[in-house]
Amino acid sequence: MDSPRPRSPLFKTTMAFVLIALAATIFADLEISTIHPWVELKRLLLGVVTPDFYATDNLGGALVYTLAFALLGVAFGNIFGFVLSLLFFSRIVRTGCAFVRSVHELFWALIFLQLFGLSPLTGILAIGIPYAGIIAKVYAEILEEADPAPLQAIPEGTSRASAFIFVRLPDAWSHFKTYSMYRLECGLRSSAVLGFVGLPTLGFHLESAFSQGLYSEVSALLILFYFIIASMRVWMRRAMLPFYLVGAAAILPWGLSFSAENIWRFLTHDIVPYPLRTADGGDVMANMGAWLHTMLIDQALPGAIATMQLTMIALVGTGLLTLVFFPLISPLLFKRPARTLGHAFLVVIRSTPEYILAYVLLQLWGPSMLPAIIALTLHNAGIIGHLVGRYTETIKLRVDACTGIRRYGYEILPRIYRQMLALLFYRWEVIMRETAILGILGIMTLGFYVDSAFADLRFDRAILLILVTALLNIAVDIISRRIRSRLRLQTSMEVQ
Repeated sequence: MDSPRPRSPLFKTTMAFVLIALAATIFADLEISTIHPWVELKRLLLGVVTPDFYATDNLGGALVYTLAFALLGVAFGNIFGFVLSLLFFSRIVRTGCAFVRSVHELFWALIFLQLFGLSPLTGILAIGIPYAGIIAKVYAEILEEADPAPLQAIPEGTSRASAFIFVRLPDAWSHFKTYSMYRLECGLRSSAVLGFVGLPTLGFHLESAFSQGLYSEVSALLILFYFIIASMRVWMRRAMLPFYLVGAAAILPWGLSFSAENIWRFLTHDIVPYPLRTADGGDVMANMGAWLHTMLIDQALPGAIATMQLTMIALVGTGLLTLVFFPLISPLLFKRPARTLGHAFLVVIRSTPEYILAYVLLQLWGPSMLPAIIALTLHNAGIIGHLVGRYTETIKLRVDACTGIRRYGYEILPRIYRQMLALLFYRWEVIMRETAILGILGIMTLGFYVDSAFADLRFDRAILLILVTALLNIAVDIISRRIRSRLRLQTSMEVQ
């Protein structure tokens, strides 16, 4: 009798994550607490099919500001990210980039609001700083993986600068452009979300319309947002970029002022832990220990547990939903008319920021983990489903290959599963970052405690909790890279 075939590492890893997610689901708060959720859902669906494009005051200004913050923030991130990518061999640079990209744009915005108020600097830096860390990592990987053959053909004595400018950079430039376009799409989503903290982008009007139940206005705002993203490849031209950047800088409200004295106070006093600020010769260390104990045990630990719990459920949910989404655009499974509808559906799903989608569902169902899980799962499955669906375009099947569900299960799924896992683990740290920020909406993740600290003007507590969030994200990123390395999961479609 033959011995049973040993399980593959891919299967064991998959089952381990599924079991962790199931255990997390058992203890998750999935309650729907609103009184009439389905009545409100009907009102929302009615608003979706009856958009009102004339309800929003200064709609054109909101669209222009959304574009301006995204363009300037992504340009800032690209410039500094490119410079940092050239220095990525330095451990200090790698560590610094890992830290800045582990803090979500909204957390950066909350910090810069205390420094610069609602000035354009707040939005530009909130997008540009974490994006610089992300872009530095991606550009460094692109340069590292470039074909070394052209370097072997250059004459001896060629300087390193010349070799880089005339040999390495042209080879990587097309990849830089492609990734920059993707990062601009992300920047548009981030720019819209910054409106939820008061900046004059689409998110500001979305929050106002949602809070008043004006769903036709919400629908119009989202349709315009989807149109901007869907038409990016039409209006984003390299020759027009300098004009766009100059125009973006010109239309932002730079007249808003901020106080150098307040900035200095924030950096030298407000973010200093309370026991150190009020030290009067007493037992400072004991007071500091008590403060840290309170912060770590009462806030950081429960927030981190909830963040990890929600992240693991959303990660596995994303994988399961990706298996449903990617066939919608696969030429191996559907014909062109059906794929066109599938593409449109995935564009809407992946273009809607998780924060906005979670905000919508929270209005319908109340502040439990359920809206956050659904929002994170839909958005990330839309992204990965799109990438995996496009990957199936490169798969060649035999003429006599089976059809229907058997083709999906026996021919396609085994060929894309490793690629899908690579993308899932690559997105794990991104899902973690988004999970933490959803706490601002009232879900008890780390973001909930960060937002509460900012609301109470306890900036020392907020900064400590943001540091905990960053360390948690860095730890997940390290674990993810090790798993991908151990399973030899590699992909050319990796996105942050």
